[in-house]
Amino acid sequence: MARPTLRQLRTFLAVVEIGNISTAARSLNLTQPAASQQLRELERVLRVRLLERAAGKVQPTAAGVALFEPARRAQAAIEDAVAVVATHRQGETGRVRLGTGATACIYMLPPILSAVKRRMPGLELVIATGNSADMARHVETGELDIALVTLPVTRSRSLSVTRLMPDPLVALLPASLVRATTSVSAAQLARLPLILYETGGTTRAIIDAWFRRAGVAPSPIMQLDSIETIKVLVSGGLGASIMPSMALAVPQRNTEIRQLRPAIARHLGIVLRREKVLDRGLRVVLDAVSTLRIS
Repeated sequence: MARPTLRQLRTFLAVVEIGNISTAARSLNLTQPAASQQLRELERVLRVRLLERAAGKVQPTAAGVALFEPARRAQAAIEDAVAVVATHRQGETGRVRLGTGATACIYMLPPILSAVKRRMPGLELVIATGNSADMARHVETGELDIALVTLPVTRSRSLSVTRLMPDPLVALLPASLVRATTSVSAAQLARLPLILYETGGTTRAIIDAWFRRAGVAPSPIMQLDSIETIKVLVSGGLGASIMPSMALAVPQRNTEIRQLRPAIARHLGIVLRREKVLDRGLRVVLDAVSTLRIS
C-alpha cells in the first residue's frame, strides 16, 4: 500500500499555513506546478480530498484538518531525527560498549573513563564485565566494540589484539602466616589454606600453570569470583591468596604482600574487530586505554 511522502506532507502543511499554493511553493523552492502535483499525488494516495478553494483562498477540507496535526508531528519527527544524527556526524555524541574483567573494571578503568568523559561528554559508555574469553567473543560477534582483557585470548582472524602492560601477580597473606621472607614459592603456598579465583578465567589459568611448573597441586579451600571478597577473607585470617598487584594498591588490614618465586605476571591487552570502524567515540576510548601501554 502506498504511503504519503514527507515531501508531500511538507507541501501540504505549507499550503494550509499560507493559504496559497504559489506562495507556499516559493517558500519551499518549488515551482507552482511541482507543488500542485505533490498535492494531487497526496490526495490520490490517501483517496480523499484534502484542499478546496473558498473566497479565493486554499483551505483544508475536514479530512485536511484531520491530517494537519499528524503531518506536523511527522515533520517534527524527521527534524528531530536529522538533529540527532547531526550530533553524531559532528562527533559530539556516540556510544561505546566496552568489556573487561572485574579487577580491571574496579582498579584500572575509573580514571580512564573519567578522561574519556572529559574529552567527549556526550559519549555513552556501556561497560560489561566477565572473563576474558567471553569478552573477546563478544567483540568478535559485535556485541561489544572493544575489550580490555587478560592475555592470551583465543586467536581469530577477525580480531586484532594489542598488548598493553604486565600486571605482576603477588601473594596476599594473613599477617599471622607471614614468615621473615621477601618471597614465597609454590610449595610454600600450597601448604597454606588457599583462597583463589574460581576456575575458568585466564588469571586462574596463569596461577594454575605456575603451580604445575613447580610440580605442586594445591587444594584451595575456597574458589571465588570476587577479588574484594577474597581480600576480606584473607584479612580475616582464613587463608592466603594470589592476585594481581593492581588490586593491592591500597594496603589491606592484617595482611602482608609477598613476591612470588619465581615471579609471574598476567598481561593486559586490547581486543578489537579488525574491520571495526573507528568513529570518534571509539578513538577517544582507545586513546585513553592506550596510555597504559608499556612497550
